[in-house]
Amino acid sequence: MVRLGRSDAAAERRGTPADLLVVGLGNPGDEFDGTRHNVGAEAVARVAARYGEKLKKSKERALVSEIRIGQQRIVLAFPQTFMNNSGESVRLLRKRYGITEGEQLLVVHDELDLPVGRLKLKQGGGLAGHNGLRSVSSHVGSGHFMRLRIGIGKPPLSQVARDYVLKRPGKTERTVLDTAISDASEAIELIVRDGMDATMNAVNRRVEEPRPDGR
Repeated sequence: MVRLGRSDAAAERRGTPADLLVVGLGNPGDEFDGTRHNVGAEAVARVAARYGEKLKKSKERALVSEIRIGQQRIVLAFPQTFMNNSGESVRLLRKRYGITEGEQLLVVHDELDLPVGRLKLKQGGGLAGHNGLRSVSSHVGSGHFMRLRIGIGKPPLSQVARDYVLKRPGKTERTVLDTAISDASEAIELIVRDGMDATMNAVNRRVEEPRPDGR
């Protein structure tokens, strides 16, 4: 295991730490619901719903739900600090739930460098210009946490990336993303049941299906 940055979590946490903290990145507020930038938050909410739970407001500046998958205690969270400050909430969540290792933190997020609907799971790595990842990495003191990337594709040349990620996709693309979000929620469960390596093999080796729009 690789230890994340110092957070005094072990010293201040009372009770049994969580086995896994899953953070879905996005922006809070109705105006951002369904946008490309919020697919990570949607995937985490989908897992909660599958277990009959909803994400609820917490003191850690996040919407949070706790579930059990087998004997594992899993915390699902959607930071309410806006994307660029996601790490502020993650730092508080780590402290509350005793998260000290990179293998205990999974961040689910949108990815411009992957085709729409493609998933990729990895441990550590670069930030690829993603401000949410940059904030998380800064606040946990390490980039060695798990990432589940949901592809949203690159914007057309006529559109800047910031506008693209904050827009809702069209109907055809939304259908592809809905499938990817469902697959991502299943991958989260698979990580808990089968481990990171087996899930990475299953997720990353999937053959990319042609997109309905031919891109």
